[in-house]
Amino acid sequence: MDIQARKIQFIQEFLKLKNEDMIAKLENLLQQERQKQYQSINEPMSTETFNSMIDRAEDDSKNSRITSAGDLKNEIDTWS
Repeated sequence: MDIQARKIQFIQEFLKLKNEDMIAKLENLLQQERQKQYQSINEPMSTETFNSMIDRAEDDSKNSRITSAGDLKNEIDTWS
């Protein structure tokens, strides 16, 4: 079952609920999970990770593993 089918099935089951406590628990769970996801995305980067990213970027530049903005724009123009 794909994600869209699972969401539809979940919504159908949710709409059948008559117990307000269960609805409140599901609302709280959704809010907690969204907050966790937001925090993980916006978590500060460690100095080691930042320096590692810089080192990799410099290495990519030295070894010509980069794409110019013009080349990228030309590639994007061919997508449609």
